[in-house]
Amino acid sequence: MNKFVICAIVAALALSAGAQKFQCPDRDGQYEDSKQCDKFYECTDGVAKEKLCPDGLVFDQLIRKINKCDQPFNVDCGDRTELQPPKSNHDCPRRNGFFAHPDPSVCNVFYNCIEGEATEQKCTVGLWFDEYSGNCVWPDTSNREGCVDASKKTADGFECPKIPKTDSSGLSVAHPKYAHPTDCQKFYVCLNNMEPRDLGCQIGEVYNEETERCDAPENVPGCEDWYKDAEDKKN
Repeated sequence: MNKFVICAIVAALALSAGAQKFQCPDRDGQYEDSKQCDKFYECTDGVAKEKLCPDGLVFDQLIRKINKCDQPFNVDCGDRTELQPPKSNHDCPRRNGFFAHPDPSVCNVFYNCIEGEATEQKCTVGLWFDEYSGNCVWPDTSNREGCVDASKKTADGFECPKIPKTDSSGLSVAHPKYAHPTDCQKFYVCLNNMEPRDLGCQIGEVYNEETERCDAPENVPGCEDWYKDAEDKKN
């Protein structure tokens, strides 16, 4: 008899023993275990059948649905601190749930695990993921340390200015643009004044900082010969 079969038999016996100890109330239904938050009992005609929530979820007797297993951040387990052994893989500490990126310095990325299949998700710019609430929150309320926001800098080192651009009315520009310091064809956009993106004009055009649009080289002082110089280099 192999180890898997033995473990399955031992687990089945344990569940059966637990069900025999649990005393069903007069009313049929599902009832929580007193120690283990992801274990519950289904009572039918006074007979208890012990069950487990899917790994990563916990039981909430107050849910008015047939399926009473929910995310841990939605359930107050109280003194029911025990849980079933985790069935983890590379990205999912448990088969179900929302989990922070394994690199503690990456705070804006998290994983949504459903039966062991992980989907990578990102918080809105400026927010960090908080496992205790299952939401993206402001950094000062996340209680996370050592976070490095890689989205605040482009590959060539550009960062959005701390003082945002303003329009003619003195209002802050939502997604300001900035010219590249050395490349006439390229420019940057700061999404929400926080997250930089490097973009470029199509071949034959250069970025015009005055109009904040791509334009003909002859209309942009200093970039008139941009493509001419490039052709000379090829020749």
